[in-house]
Parts: sequence; structure tokens; C-alpha cells
Amino acid sequence: MVHYLLANTSHEVSSGVTILFASLLVALILCLALEEKLHAKKSVIAGVAAVVCLFLGAMCDILPFQKVLVGSTEVVQGEQTLHTGGHEISMPVYIPGIDWGVIAIILGSSLFVDITSKSGLFTWIAIKVTKASRGDPQKLLFSYGLMTVVFSAVLNNVTAMIIVGSLTAVSLDKLNRREKLLGFLLIEGLLTNIGGLLTLISSVPNIIVGTTAGISFVEFFMKAGPYVVVATIATLVMGGKRFGIQRLKTDEERAEAQELVASFDENTGIESWRFFYFATVMLILFIATIATTSILPWIQNLEMGYVALAFAAIMLIRYASRVDEFYKAVDWDLLGFFMCLFVVIYVMEHALVLEAIGHGLQMVLRDITNETANLIDASVLLVGAAGFSSVTDNIPLAAMLASILHKLGAPESSGLWWSVIFGANLGGNLTPIGSASTLVAVTIMHKHGLAMSFGKFVKIAVAYAAVQIVLALVYVAILIYVT
Repeated sequence: MVHYLLANTSHEVSSGVTILFASLLVALILCLALEEKLHAKKSVIAGVAAVVCLFLGAMCDILPFQKVLVGSTEVVQGEQTLHTGGHEISMPVYIPGIDWGVIAIILGSSLFVDITSKSGLFTWIAIKVTKASRGDPQKLLFSYGLMTVVFSAVLNNVTAMIIVGSLTAVSLDKLNRREKLLGFLLIEGLLTNIGGLLTLISSVPNIIVGTTAGISFVEFFMKAGPYVVVATIATLVMGGKRFGIQRLKTDEERAEAQELVASFDENTGIESWRFFYFATVMLILFIATIATTSILPWIQNLEMGYVALAFAAIMLIRYASRVDEFYKAVDWDLLGFFMCLFVVIYVMEHALVLEAIGHGLQMVLRDITNETANLIDASVLLVGAAGFSSVTDNIPLAAMLASILHKLGAPESSGLWWSVIFGANLGGNLTPIGSASTLVAVTIMHKHGLAMSFGKFVKIAVAYAAVQIVLALVYVAILIYVT
């Protein structure tokens, strides 16, 4: 239904109105950057922005206040897309603007992980991984980094960050290296967006651009794989140096770490083996179901948000008489922030702010129809997509850029498609609001009492994002000249 509404938002909007809303978007970003100085939570800042945007949107008559059509069937007749059947219902204009799938994934995954952790399963896994690393911080970083990339590729970025973040905190607590937690979580947050590049179905922008360009699943994996490997290694090496996460150098340090690790008992914290085995089975089923949601009968129509909530509901049965304990632990500030941010972006779409961004990039591009693509065009498109996706939702941005490339006749083999794919994904590493997973990473930091403001995140992450984007520019150039 969101797509139906967005597809019918073609209307005249004056340049003054577009500039006004673009200014509001900039103001929102600045307020989030000054979050600590304003002494306000992210949800409050985004909530005020959403209220102002909706009010001005109503004043400027750019929002669709007509009834919403549900239960209709889409029929394509020539160049027109019609909807037959169904019925109209009244719905507040801001409701369709929220990506309820993301909200459901965050809520469901958080509850599922929180309840599963009560079984002692995550402690068991974390100690096993810690023992495998022999207490070496760098080996532990690489182990969790690889796990983050794989989980992000087969699950989704948010779920991957929630699970790996929980395991990391347990491991570092056991090793008495809690001071390294901030570095681990930040690196893992950045790696979620790299892992999201690995397959065609790893992220929504991949699906949108890949299907528009006619890129197959195998082709996507073969072309994106080498970049993901290089970018992952570069990020881990940089992170290790930046946060002092290095290998143990002396025999004395290694012996001490080995002795500490040997004293760990992975069975500690397991109060009920029956619940432990049940949680293990449920975790395996959860990962398998999330990974195959797009092909499962019936479930594919309900999507991943339903899967996350369904598994959370099943796990809640174990604590049916005191579920309020887990409800209180939910990060409502994070959920509120996302809902309000989605509303702001929704209004920005109707104010044609994103369309203006797309047209701006289009004016800069020079020779889109060239089979080999112009390297300057590819670079501008990649950097531009990364910059704008760091402050706006990368899904509508990717859809808009893919549509522009398609209408302008970009060949299927053009490297410009890959510029959009890399830019839309990697832009999420520039700011904590660039992707849901980086914001979840920051939220986990706050949960463990670690200070990480908007400005501090950008200050630290910009170096990693710059290296990742430069690597992407080089890689796209190679793809252009090879093809």
C-alpha cells in the first residue's frame, strides 16, 4: 500500500516548497548532530520534525488525504497501472509513510534476542567463540567481523547487529576487556552495510537496482563478492589500529589469556537445559526462516517483520506471566525515532526533495547511454548516492536513481548500476541515521553505558566510509574497463 501511494504522488510542487522542506531536512540533521547539547532524545527531535513537516505539508497541500484503497488487484493496461476491486478505508496520512516492516523487525528481533539470552545460549556461543580465539582480541574481532558480514548477507542488517552485538558484549566481559566494546560495536555496525552488499537479496536497494538492471543472483554475488572481501579486511584492519585491538605480542600475554580462557565454563548461566535446547532450535529456525522468507510459501507475503514478531511471541510463552519485564526492556526511543524519521522522509518525497536530488545528479551525469559508462559519471553517481543515502532513506533514493538510469537508457552492463548499489549501501556508514543497523549499533552502545553522539560517530566513521567508498570507486572502475 505504501508503494501504491508513492506511485500516485505525481503533482506540482513549487521550487520554493521543495527548498523549504530540504531546509527542514538539513535542520533535522543538525539537531541530531547536536543531540547531547540539546539534551533531547532522538525520538523527541525526530518527533518535532515530523509534526512540523506534516503541518507544513498540509498547509502546502502536498500530502494525499484521500482514502486508501486496500485489497485491490493491480492490472497493467499499456502504460497505465490500474487497481480493480478492493475497498477504501480512512487512514491518517502519516501511517503509510512508516516502514512498519523495519519497526516489526527491530521490535521482534529485540524481544527474541532478549528472551533467548535468558536461556544462556548466547553466553554459551560467546564463550565458545572466545575460546576459539584463545583470548586474542584481534582474532576475536575478525571472528565477530566475519560473523557480522555473513549474518548481514543472509539475514538482515538489523537482526545481524542485534545478535552479534549481544554476543560481543558477553565475550569482552568474560575477557575483562570491556573498554574495547565501543570499537567492536562500531566496526560491526559498519560491517553490516558491507555484508548487505554480498547478494542480490541482502538489502532492498540491491533488489530494486539489481532487478531493474537485470542482474542475476549469481552475477551479483560474483561481482560484489571480491569487493566485500577487500572492504571487510580493510575495515577490520583499520578498526584494529584505531581502537588498539591488536594481537597479543608476548608469550606471557598469550599464556595469561589462555589461562583465563581455559577457566571459562560455557555451561555457566544455563538454568534449564530444556529451555536451552528449545532456544537453540528456535534460534536456528529463526535464522533459517529469516534467510528464506522471500521464497517460503505464504510467509513471503507476510515478510520478515512478521517472522521476527512470530518468533518473539513464541519465546514469550516461556515467560507468559511476566512478559512486562521484556516490554520494559524494549528501546522505545529507537522505535519512536524510526517511526518519526520515516514520516519526515515520506513528507520529503511528496515535497519532491528526493526527486530534486535525483535530477541534480542527472544534470551532472554526461554519457549514460555509453556501453562502458564514463568513469567520471560513475564516480559522481556513487559519491552522490552515498552522500544523500547517509541522511535520507536509501530505498526510495535507490528506486529513483534506478528509474532515472532506466529511462535514460543505461545499458544492463553499465557500471552506473553498480555505482548506485555501492553508493546506496555504503552511505549508511557515514552517519548513524544512514542505516537502521548503524543506529542499532549506537543504541547498543548506549545500553552498555558507552558515550556515542551523532557527531562523535561521524567523526570516527568518516575515515572508514571514505576508504570503503574509495575502494568502491576503484572497483567500479575495474568493472567498467573489464566489461
